[in-house]
Amino acid sequence: MRGTLLWVVASLLICGVTVSHTQDAGGVDLAGTWHGTLGSGAVQLHLILTISRGNGEGYRGKLNSKDQHALFEIENITVKGDEVRFEVRQVGGLYVGTITKNHNEIVGTWTQTGVPAQPLSFTREIDNRVIEKPAAVENTRTNANPGDALAIVPIDVTVPAPPIAFKADGRWDLAYELRIASFADVGDVSIVRVDVLDSNHKPIVSLSGDALKSAVDPEAAVGLKLGPRTYTTIYMWISASSLDELPTLLRHRVTVKGSDEPSETSTETPPVPVDQKPVIVISPPLRGDNWMAANGPSDSSVHRRAILPIGGRAVIGQRFAIDWTQVYPDGAVSHGDPLNNKNYLCYGQRVYAVADGVITKMKDGIPENTPDPTRRAVEITLDTVAGNHVIEQIGEGMFATFAHLQPGSLRVKLGDHVRQGQVLGLLGNSGNSTGPHLHFQICDANSVLGCEGLPHALSSFEVEGHWKPDGPTSKHEKEIPTEGEVVKFVTAE
Repeated sequence: MRGTLLWVVASLLICGVTVSHTQDAGGVDLAGTWHGTLGSGAVQLHLILTISRGNGEGYRGKLNSKDQHALFEIENITVKGDEVRFEVRQVGGLYVGTITKNHNEIVGTWTQTGVPAQPLSFTREIDNRVIEKPAAVENTRTNANPGDALAIVPIDVTVPAPPIAFKADGRWDLAYELRIASFADVGDVSIVRVDVLDSNHKPIVSLSGDALKSAVDPEAAVGLKLGPRTYTTIYMWISASSLDELPTLLRHRVTVKGSDEPSETSTETPPVPVDQKPVIVISPPLRGDNWMAANGPSDSSVHRRAILPIGGRAVIGQRFAIDWTQVYPDGAVSHGDPLNNKNYLCYGQRVYAVADGVITKMKDGIPENTPDPTRRAVEITLDTVAGNHVIEQIGEGMFATFAHLQPGSLRVKLGDHVRQGQVLGLLGNSGNSTGPHLHFQICDANSVLGCEGLPHALSSFEVEGHWKPDGPTSKHEKEIPTEGEVVKFVTAE
C-alpha cells in the first residue's frame, strides 16, 4: 500500500533506506535525530527524522510518521550552504529548509504533489532530549497598545503548481503562477505590488504599475481589483543568467489596498521550493529545418495563460506547449491557396516519438478542418479539441501529447511500447486547429488538458531566425525553443 504523508490523511507505508550523496558546508553535520510537526491544531502529524552517515560521503535517512505508523524512505539528502533538501519520492514529497546558526533547528517547507505547501521545522535531539526553542520575544509595541496590532490582510495567496527551473535562450527561467483570492466580505481589494523574495527575504523581482498589469490576463473577468470573494491569477516569469542565480526558495510579498482602507497593507507568504532538478531531455518530434515554435514558451503565449477547470482543478496543461509549423524563407507557412491543407509546408510530415515509452491514449477518425480561423470540421469539445492525437508516457508522471494529426495516419495502438524516433503518425489539421501544425506538450497526467504542463529540453537544435529563417544561426543544447524561434532539428540518427 502506498503511503501518503498528508496531515489530513493517514495511510501506512514501510520502506527501506537509501544512501544519497551530499556536500557539507560550513561544518554543518545533519547526522542525528530531529523532531517536527506537520499541520496545526487538532490535525497534526508528529515526525521523527533520523539521519546518519553512509559508508561513503553521503547521508542515509528515514522519516517516521508516528501518527501514521509509517516509515518513509528519504532520497537525495543534500546540504548547500545553510540549505537542506531531501525527497520522499514514494509520496511525491520535497522538503527544503534552512539550518539555523546554532545548527539545532531546520526551518523550512514541505511540499507534496496535489497539496498546498506547508511550513515544517525540525529541532535536533541531543542526549535523548529535544532542544527547546528560545522563548519568543514579546512585541512590546503591540502589548502596550493593542490598536497597533498587525492588520489582517484579507487575501489568500497560493502557488498552484511548483516552479520548475528550465533553460531557454542561454538563460534559466521560472514560469509559474500566483493565485490571489479576496476574502473580504464587502468592498474591493486592489493588488498594488508583488515582490518576489529569496530565502533571505531579499527582493529579486518587483512588479507594480504597468509591469503588474501585464502579468494579468487582459481578457480575464477579474484583474488587479478583486471584488468580495473573487480571485485573480498573476503570471510570473523570472530569469537568471545561471542556475546558481535562481533561488531555491521563493517567498512572495503582496501589497494591497482596500477600497475603504486609508493605506496599503502587505502580507508575506510561506516559502515555496523551486524544483531545480534537470528537466527531461528529448529528441525532436519532427525532422528537418525551418520549424517555427508558434505559441511556444513565453510570458505572453496563449498556451502559457490557458487556465482550464478540468476534473475539479484549475490547471494549465499547455504551460510549455509549442505549435510546430514549418515556414518558407519569407516566413510564410503556405504558398498557393491558403484554404488547401496540402499547400502548407508542414502538412503530412512524419511525427516521431521523442523518447522510449508507452502509448497511453489516442484518438483517430476526426475529419480535418479547412484552414480557416472561423471554421471547424467538428464541434469542439474536450473529446475533440486535440483532434487525432497520441499521448505517450515517457517517464514517471510525464506524458507527451502529439495533437492535430491526419485522420487514418496513426501508426501505433493503445498500449504499444514505442522507441525514440519511431513514427507515430502524420502532421495534419484536425480538432481545434486553424491550420496544419503539430501541437506538442509534456504534462504530468494522461490527459491533453487535465494536467499541469512541464518544461522539457531538446538534446540539440539550431536557431535559424525569429519568425522566419533569416539567421544568423546558433546552436543550442539541452534547452527548450521559445515563441517565434525558427529552428533546425538536430538528431543523432
